Amino acid sequence: MKYFLDSAKLDEIEYAYEFLGIDGVTTNPKHIKLSGKPFKTVITEMAEWVKSKGIEGIDKFPISIEINPHLDQWEDMVSEGKIYSGLCKNFVIKIPCTEQGIIAARKLEMEGIRTNVTLVFSPSQAIMPGKANCLFVSPFVGWKENSGEDCAQYIQEIVEIYRNYDFNTEIIVAALRNGKQIKDAAVAGADIVTCGLQVYKDALEHPFTTHGLGVFRNAWDETAKE
Repeated sequence: MKYFLDSAKLDEIEYAYEFLGIDGVTTNPKHIKLSGKPFKTVITEMAEWVKSKGIEGIDKFPISIEINPHLDQWEDMVSEGKIYSGLCKNFVIKIPCTEQGIIAARKLEMEGIRTNVTLVFSPSQAIMPGKANCLFVSPFVGWKENSGEDCAQYIQEIVEIYRNYDFNTEIIVAALRNGKQIKDAAVAGADIVTCGLQVYKDALEHPFTTHGLGVFRNAWDETAKE
């Protein structure tokens, strides 16, 4: 399973790439806002960063860039998607899972521009991106579980549907908030998870690991070395 970082902050991306081995990045308008920088500055810096690392190309390090969420006609979505795609070989065009969005994704994919269909909240929504041969589909978990839903079965069903029909689209389980959700995605057999840097860090923590280190450190300190 691949790990993507859900962020638009270049310092976080650099850290996660160098030290945690992340495989790609997903962004959205909220992440761009939290970066504190203009949209154009953020995507330009990302494009320059992949060049500096020698990882140009979607196959090496995909970066999902979301189109203007106010666009509600497929023609406008396609036009904007083409602009972003032309800025960097790593950019995948992120499009909402609406009727107009699916049309736009199909059109872009037919022209060789890879897409990530996002804001998916049900297995039925996830089917069309697979049929359209989109590069990615992004079913969300965090918001659903915040509302009291258990998403393990929902993700499992999407994985099974994709296996039933040999869809090539990769499943990015998105908006994860904790290690349990990462585990659920892995058990289901999802291709990718994406979440914030702190979620990955928290998932590496366990109180017994901390306790065990304390026990071993005490034993080390109390043992003669020669």
